[in-house]
Amino acid sequence: MNDLNISFEELSKTLESVLQRYGFDTQRAEKCALLFAQTDLDGVRSHGVNRFLKLLEFIRKGYVNPTKEPEIESNLGVFERWDGQLGVGNLNADFAMGRAIKISEQLGIGCVALKNTNHWMRGGNFGWQAVKAGKIGICFTNTKANMPAWGGSEPKLGNNPLVIGIPRSEGPVVLDMAMSQFAYGKLSVFSMAGKKAPYAAGFDQEGNLTNDPKTIIENEMALPAGMWKGAGLSLVLDLLAALLSGGDSTHEVDLSGEEIGLSQVFLCFDPKKLELEDWFDQKGNEIINELKSSKVFEGKEVLYPGENVLRTREKNRVEGIPVNREVWSQILNELQK
Repeated sequence: MNDLNISFEELSKTLESVLQRYGFDTQRAEKCALLFAQTDLDGVRSHGVNRFLKLLEFIRKGYVNPTKEPEIESNLGVFERWDGQLGVGNLNADFAMGRAIKISEQLGIGCVALKNTNHWMRGGNFGWQAVKAGKIGICFTNTKANMPAWGGSEPKLGNNPLVIGIPRSEGPVVLDMAMSQFAYGKLSVFSMAGKKAPYAAGFDQEGNLTNDPKTIIENEMALPAGMWKGAGLSLVLDLLAALLSGGDSTHEVDLSGEEIGLSQVFLCFDPKKLELEDWFDQKGNEIINELKSSKVFEGKEVLYPGENVLRTREKNRVEGIPVNREVWSQILNELQK
């Protein structure tokens, strides 16, 4: 077994200490570390600690500025535009969803478009942020080109993650999906473990479908989820992110040679302000309960998006969070520099 089990508190405090060595003030280091630790607590290992060292590398190279915060460019009531100033991606996204939440509490709906920001790591964090506040949250981001247009033989589209969070008394529904069949972070986890993806996940150099994560990562030719449907959805999310924020689109992000300067959108709906409370929770529970009543094949279970996160979160709270030994060793080495 190549994992260590580490408590949430130890994990977050260790990451916080490392971030302070990289120019973060105490408050921002704590928040950034908690977002990373929460990701692994929830079992999304592809976008948590496994990406922490990449953040440090980008800071060293000057791609990410740990001291910069979003700067407002336009305030039009329900809609705001902000410049992320190439700050820390997960902190910028947390701020933007926070603004969307506040606007929705005042006006029922809030929309924040963010340009010139960086990788938000686990987008699901910001869906959970919304539902924790009792709001519907929707957010999406573009990425560098790492997925082909349908029928294309080179990466032209981003895997452009989409997150939708819906509050519910019996457990929030939080969808967190990339436009590729497997997110690149998940492919990296397969690769690190020496495993193949369980299904076709991308294309090789000849255009054949493959489940070899190393080949897909090297070619940046992930399979669009739903094939042509995922390719189309990727394109329109990129269009919306770039048009609403005034920031770079996927092909412009590619010009830098690195995945920096992204465009993102955060939407929030307040059920209370929108006078939806009379039926909101009851109807949501009815829909999910009907889904859960489905007949299943032997050994299978029907789960709604986010359901397994709650189970994993509780399990990791009790047993500790699994962290790759080699990755953890490299993080601890950062404290010795």
